[in-house]
Amino acid sequence: MKYGYQRTVNFDFEKVDKKIRETLLEEGFGILTEIDVKKAFKEKLKIDFQRYRILGACNPPLAHKALTAELEVGMLMPCNVVIWENLDSSVTISVGDAEVLLSVTEADLHSITREANQRLKNAVDAV
Repeated sequence: MKYGYQRTVNFDFEKVDKKIRETLLEEGFGILTEIDVKKAFKEKLKIDFQRYRILGACNPPLAHKALTAELEVGMLMPCNVVIWENLDSSVTISVGDAEVLLSVTEADLHSITREANQRLKNAVDAV
């Protein structure tokens, strides 16, 4: 995958969910949004899907710097952190590469995206 970073761990899904929230907080990210894809698909489509959760994470100082540089950056925020349960019961944690995802902007966001990537990687690696 060229647009993100991921790691697979052999822990229970709910344990991974709890731990990634903690490690994101340690890296300065709060969770602004949460989508339980399994639940949404069951309610809206009446289909079963694997456990899959999308967390919309935000680091306010980095978000402020990015929005100050270019207001349209808001279309590409927050940073998504995705966790899903695999068939073998392992769990994959995946985060988007901010540098790749924000490369479409006209502003120079390199220092912001590098810092965001490092913090997100730290959070994932700490699970």
